[in-house]
Amino acid sequence: MCGNNMSVPLLTDAVTVSGAERETAAVIFLHGLGDTGHSWADALSSIRLPYVKYICPHAPRIPVTLNKKMVMPSWFDLMGLTPDAPEDEAGIKKAAENIKAIIEHEMKNGIPPNRIILGGFSQGGALSLYTALTCQHQLAGIVALSCWLPLHKAFPQAANNGVNKDIAILQCHGEMDPMIPVHFGALTAEKLRSVVTPTKVQFKTYPGVMHSSCPQEMMAVKEFIEKLLPRI
Repeated sequence: MCGNNMSVPLLTDAVTVSGAERETAAVIFLHGLGDTGHSWADALSSIRLPYVKYICPHAPRIPVTLNKKMVMPSWFDLMGLTPDAPEDEAGIKKAAENIKAIIEHEMKNGIPPNRIILGGFSQGGALSLYTALTCQHQLAGIVALSCWLPLHKAFPQAANNGVNKDIAILQCHGEMDPMIPVHFGALTAEKLRSVVTPTKVQFKTYPGVMHSSCPQEMMAVKEFIEKLLPRI
């Protein structure tokens, strides 16, 4: 079944790893600042399930305040990487709407929202958390790697009628992360437990890992996806 991608700008050049058999589930995964969807499409290919479609869109290129206004792939503007840094509220909300358009496109193509996992790394993980928690559709889960919850002061009120109150969240963080310290990740996990059912939030940390992923983390992601998106 083929929907029209033209109405969903992020899908026109997104990297898609198709399933080897009938696709009954989808993982939408968002890269970090300055990256593209290609690197995560490659990483997810190594843990892929044959009935799952993996969609890795590219962020638009915009000037980023944190990087001296250099133009680079970024889901929204970043002013700082601390819990109290000012945030690009309009940009975050607009980016979330663009990701929700991908979710709705997959729904139109026959994949129900409870068979869709939203995930991301760093800025992409941040956006996946914000998008899923404000989404009006009940999703299967969230994979949040080395990231934080944007506009965290707006929660739990911002969570859309608690549609995703019981959503499963896998949050992973390298213990030696110099960009987004693991302490920020721990604060995020604590905040998430006030937004969703606390037992649904897993926070895993990896000794010696910096602002990147590792094989153990990818295995945890694979197990999480397999558990939430079983073969049907």
